[in-house]
Amino acid sequence: MLVAHTCNAQMVVVAGINSPAKVLTREQTAALFLGKSSQLPGAGIPVLIDQVETVEARQMFYTKVTDKTAAQVKAVWSRLVFSGKGSPPKEVANSAEVKKMVAANPDAIGYIEKSAVDGTVKILFTID
Repeated sequence: MLVAHTCNAQMVVVAGINSPAKVLTREQTAALFLGKSSQLPGAGIPVLIDQVETVEARQMFYTKVTDKTAAQVKAVWSRLVFSGKGSPPKEVANSAEVKKMVAANPDAIGYIEKSAVDGTVKILFTID
């Protein structure tokens, strides 16, 4: 039941409440999480926070934002790491961990369920 709830939950990309980051587009979000961009508009170099592969939210995020499966995204990052052109996002266990890390680091961004948003984070992009 929880997996079904997570899968159907609306997702958002968030930054800490004190982050200089403003609004992101779908294209900007995809470019960041696919290693095509290393600049967070208005805020410099972001620390990307991802969720582990076993979390349903990860598959939903990558499918809706990048039009790729989580496995395809993993392959993209493997190529970037192998060629020395990037480091993949830091992986954490769940949305609660993402929110905790993002709230503590003004350079960090990650994705969580919209229902988990509170006063410690701000929404940069809502995933439809």
